[in-house]
Amino acid sequence: MKATPQQQAKLLEVAELDMRAQQLAHRAKSLPEHTELAELEQSAGAVRGTLLEQTGEREDSELELKRLESDVEVVTSRIARDTERLESSSSVKDVAGLEVELTSLRTRLGNLEDMQLTLMELLEERERAEQGTRQEFEELQSRVADATQRRDAALAEIDAEMASTAQSRAVLVGGLPEDLVALYEKQRERYGVGASHLRGGVSSASGVKLHESDLAQIRAAAPDDVVLCPSSNAILVRTSESGL
Repeated sequence: MKATPQQQAKLLEVAELDMRAQQLAHRAKSLPEHTELAELEQSAGAVRGTLLEQTGEREDSELELKRLESDVEVVTSRIARDTERLESSSSVKDVAGLEVELTSLRTRLGNLEDMQLTLMELLEERERAEQGTRQEFEELQSRVADATQRRDAALAEIDAEMASTAQSRAVLVGGLPEDLVALYEKQRERYGVGASHLRGGVSSASGVKLHESDLAQIRAAAPDDVVLCPSSNAILVRTSESGL
């Protein structure tokens, strides 16, 4: 394959842009906000679970308190009714029966009111716990939103730079022979690097100094011959710095 030394040298610029694109992609995946968000979302998930549990407990207490209030109302009504009957009754037998029932009802009412008081205290405790957890959850949500905003801003900046890099690459590649570009892409896909600069006898792609026998073959090649690097298999770009 043939290509002018100038065209081959352009591949080094393409390779630099490809390296920059890889660095940007790695940076996008390695943003500290990704780890921060993962940790915050895990914490928020745990707190959300606690909040749901506490909400359920508080609602259970509210339902139980309503049931007790209903029972208190029923017993209170029966006490009022029996008291009225007691005051208007002239039957000794009825009076005795009503007094026994009233004693039982007042005992029942006292027990219900004690249970009601205990439950009201429990409800207050559960409401305080739920409120504290809800505040914690809302704070975590705020931190998640902040981290998401910072991550998105960083990704937008990276995307803009990647788009600029891709545009510059397209311009460079558009001015090169198709077969040269195809070989560059093929070697890059296979070996990770498509072009290597020979500088002082050292291949930039591998960082290895080439053997003298390899350098002799490279010296024998015409300037417009496309030569592959024996250590990296990338297109070996020769310049005045190559030391040939």
